[in-house]
Amino acid sequence: MEKLDALLDEWEDTETLTRKAFIAIKDHIMAMEGITLEFNARPGVSYSLRPRHTNQSKRNLFAMADVIDDDPKERWLSVCFYEDMITDPDEEGDLIPEGLMGDDGYCFDLDEYDESAVEYIKTRLTEAFKSAVAES
Repeated sequence: MEKLDALLDEWEDTETLTRKAFIAIKDHIMAMEGITLEFNARPGVSYSLRPRHTNQSKRNLFAMADVIDDDPKERWLSVCFYEDMITDPDEEGDLIPEGLMGDDGYCFDLDEYDESAVEYIKTRLTEAFKSAVAES
């Protein structure tokens, strides 16, 4: 994933530590077995990491971890999931009607590193991964 590596190499983290948060999320995704990854780079707009489990036949991804790049000095994250693939017991996410590839989804935004928020998102990633594994 040359473009992903290039992003991480050129991204200088600020006091918000969003680069650190993205790396924690990326590493969690990349540790999952049986997935493929798509990385969509749109400099000045977003960088999108899109994992898909090989069992998935109805959808092209189970999550979308975006680095929002409208201001490269103040990047922030938006991690989104299909509504029916996760729970949100603490109601941390924003429900986005038809916002994820035309389906309802939840997005969790981070504008700074917060360990509990990163862990909450990683738990949602694990849920979405398990839902994707079960999909046929």
